[in-house]
Amino acid sequence: MARLEDSRLDATDLQILRCVQENARITSKELAAKVHLSTTPAFERLKRLEKNGYIKKYVAVLDAEKLNRGFTVFCSVKLKQMTRDVAKDFISVIKDIPQVAECYNISGEYDYMLKIQSPDMKYYNEFIINVLGTIDSIGSILSTFVMDEIKNSHGLNL
Repeated sequence: MARLEDSRLDATDLQILRCVQENARITSKELAAKVHLSTTPAFERLKRLEKNGYIKKYVAVLDAEKLNRGFTVFCSVKLKQMTRDVAKDFISVIKDIPQVAECYNISGEYDYMLKIQSPDMKYYNEFIINVLGTIDSIGSILSTFVMDEIKNSHGLNL
């Protein structure tokens, strides 16, 4: 059996990760039954997985439509100039913008990909003008509007 301290996971560890990824509110007893262990060893493995950083945090997946944030936009951002200091400043600003749900540094024609959840096009337009439009380092923006979400698994394929 691989030890967690060795940064290797065995089949039971992976099954535990699958279970909590599917249902973060699973009880220790339910988890133990699913992975064919008694409660204490299953709980101890879960705690080790948390301690060793395999589980970053537990979250609830909210319904964006019901919360009036169902208009999803992927916003590609190209900086005027890509230097370490400019990128550092841009990242610092983006991290503090609550409308930005996700931000990725990407390769290709654009430098960053932002995921924005908004109520509608008008809100997004105001966001572009009044928020992103105030960031001097941005050279250009390309907005891609999501027409329908086909798959969003909220997890990793383990």
